[in-house]
Amino acid sequence: MAEVVSMPKLGFDMAEGVLVRWVIAEGEDVERGQVLAEIETDKATVEVESAHTGVVHRHLVGEGDILPVGVPIAVIGEAGEEINVSELVGAGEQGSLGEAEQIVEGAVSLTPRPPSPTAKDSGDAHLPNGVKASPLARRMAREYNLDLSVIQGSGPGGRIVKKDVEAFLATQTDDRRPMTVGYQLPSSVRGLLSSDEIVPLSKLRTAIGRRMVEAKQQQPHFYVTHEYDMAPVMAQRKQINAMLADSGEKLSVNDFIVKAAALALREYPNLNASLQGDSVLRHGQVNVGVAVAVEGGLLTVVNRDADRKSLRQISAETKAMVARAREGKVRPDDIEGSTFSVSNLGMFDVEHFIAIINPPEAAILAVGSVRDVPVVKDGGIAPGLRMKATISVDHRVSDGVEAAQFMQAMAKYLEEPLRLLV
Repeated sequence: MAEVVSMPKLGFDMAEGVLVRWVIAEGEDVERGQVLAEIETDKATVEVESAHTGVVHRHLVGEGDILPVGVPIAVIGEAGEEINVSELVGAGEQGSLGEAEQIVEGAVSLTPRPPSPTAKDSGDAHLPNGVKASPLARRMAREYNLDLSVIQGSGPGGRIVKKDVEAFLATQTDDRRPMTVGYQLPSSVRGLLSSDEIVPLSKLRTAIGRRMVEAKQQQPHFYVTHEYDMAPVMAQRKQINAMLADSGEKLSVNDFIVKAAALALREYPNLNASLQGDSVLRHGQVNVGVAVAVEGGLLTVVNRDADRKSLRQISAETKAMVARAREGKVRPDDIEGSTFSVSNLGMFDVEHFIAIINPPEAAILAVGSVRDVPVVKDGGIAPGLRMKATISVDHRVSDGVEAAQFMQAMAKYLEEPLRLLV
């Protein structure tokens, strides 16, 4: 039986996305769970899996189209099945195919068209003189009125991609301003002089800005900082990593923090929550999001049921999701559904910072570095390992006492790390 594939909603605040590439061409078989297409959201380029098994009968939209959530994008049916696309799409909840055409950027013809290119060739658009460019690069060129033939491509076969257009835009500055006569700068810094430049905001940076402004304006933040004795965790981590050396696995300090936060959230479910109108939704799952630095901004990858997983599971899953995020190949489940977030800047030798809550969550934990510091012990000064962490909490959902108790619960797990293993 034929099924209509609609533009998925990849995030609670997603309104539209760009269909970057069809991975499965028309006429090709597709299995349930197989990657069907790549869609660029405000956050990242996401690999969207098919919910159906069959043959891709028809692509209803083209690569590079900007599509609202819910618009029909493809039809999947059985091999040899006769499908009336107009009737099938018109019978769905999303309206007729004609209505979908009016919504997408660039109408899709209702008349039969030749099959789309294979997945190997899809995404490349050939311009005069043999120039190739991705759909997103072509769209950016139209927006900024650029001649793609003068841009050097860094993609396969010299293909022009998004970062090439952004790099070209960054060079379009006026360097003809006169230098001030008089004091001469040292030669070591003279070459660093540059004129003003305008760098366009990426979709990810725009989305981050919008969401953070909303969070600070609409969620009344308060902050509680706690300092942890990390010597027990560091000793336990060293011992575990020595045992795992032959397997190539290695636990990070952040793995211990994620597990400790997840267990503490079980004790204080009010912080593993979201505000819904006049009610607080306490989530049954503890899904801890971990902030990851990617080109142009941040993404949050999600450790689902982190309270129920071992440190090795948390470590392996986090590493896999971080790798996909930095390659621009995240899956919808990688970045959606977090109920609490951890932002760790310890690897940058940051002692202390505060983070903005990631809506619709009620709290986020900002983690600094583990530092060698002098501490008072038994009336004397001794070397110690300390780490500061600050929780930001939505004051509509919780109060300072509960946040402080949560931070104390974290100390119980971090300063007695065997609790994380049993």
